Amino acid sequence: MLGFLLGVTVCAGCPRATPKGEPAVRPGLEVLLSDSLHLVRGKRVGLVTNQSGIDAAGVSGVDRLAGAGVHLVALFSPEHGFRGTADPGAEVASSRDSATGLPIYSLYGRNSAPTDAMLYGVEVLVVDLQDAGARYYTYLWTTVEVMRVAAARGIPVVVLDRPNPIGGAVQGNVLDTAYRSAVGLLAVPMRHGMTLGELALLARHDLALTTDLVVVPASGWRRTMYFDQTGLPFVPPSPNLRTLEALIHYPGLCLFEGTALSVGRGSDYPFEQIGAPGLDTAGVLARLRGAGLEGVRFAGVGFTPVRPGDGKYGDTALAGIRLTVTDRERYDPTLTALALLDAIEATTSAVSLPPGSRHLRRLYGGGGVDRLLAGAGPGAGAGRWRELAEDWGAARLDFEARRIPYLLYPP
Repeated sequence: MLGFLLGVTVCAGCPRATPKGEPAVRPGLEVLLSDSLHLVRGKRVGLVTNQSGIDAAGVSGVDRLAGAGVHLVALFSPEHGFRGTADPGAEVASSRDSATGLPIYSLYGRNSAPTDAMLYGVEVLVVDLQDAGARYYTYLWTTVEVMRVAAARGIPVVVLDRPNPIGGAVQGNVLDTAYRSAVGLLAVPMRHGMTLGELALLARHDLALTTDLVVVPASGWRRTMYFDQTGLPFVPPSPNLRTLEALIHYPGLCLFEGTALSVGRGSDYPFEQIGAPGLDTAGVLARLRGAGLEGVRFAGVGFTPVRPGDGKYGDTALAGIRLTVTDRERYDPTLTALALLDAIEATTSAVSLPPGSRHLRRLYGGGGVDRLLAGAGPGAGAGRWRELAEDWGAARLDFEARRIPYLLYPP
């Protein structure tokens, strides 16, 4: 039934990166330093950031802010830690930055929000994180937890915005808030097409927060732009999202985290391939190639993930399928993931969905995914994924209208 990993690579049919020279986009960090330093000048600042918080030259935001005379008193880190190297879901301990001597308070593990002790003396909280463009990513959860605490203590929050690395396309199922969790906080689609700053504004409204919030927008970004068109240096936002190709697949392939399939963690192509022991790749590929999916190519592969990167099949040889994007504008990773799941369930009895997989429902954002699995097994009819996807339309249209007041960037 279930268990694989998908992969995508940059292709000849995809838009190309901007020529080297002046970046097309300036991140919110640089805009703050050039135009909005009054928001933090003369105040004791707590900075929520990680390895992705850099300027267009790759210099860390900690160094840039300190060099501009900003009085940093504490650092806070999200999932994966301040350096971005911790495994997904791993508890990260608080520590101290050897370069600056500042405390680094972990907001993933024992504490998900700053405590009174962590906030002692802090007069403004600044958030500078690179989001991944998919609803499952936990950096929004961390940002909202910071906003909640800040509102209760009268501390203003400044979000230094960054581009959505996979552009402004809106795809997939809108979350049913009955399934709200750290991997799905707001009623937004799997691929929401918004930046972290825009999501923070939407969250303040949807969650009725009273946070004194200012978003410093990135300059020059448009929703049609992927990250390789911004001129900015690419820094993996987390250990298993190493390439833009993986990020483009992530809004779909992340669903397989809730199944018995590997998504390629611990391999050379995480989130670009899926796999499991006994996967009938020939049967799955036959169904996929007849599914009419656009903008993507599939190939059978074998890979052996290593521990501790893969918690399901470390050091086990897997049969898998790798995905390659051939046309970004036509590719829908969320539809592709449904078709993959359907094809796997219909062809492979040796791969199964964990009983009562609540995590798959959390990732999908509702119980509708159960319809895809009901009566599954070798010989099951094709096309169930299309019926499920037809239910997405109305809620997605409502979302696109609801988000309009919080959008900061042109098409």
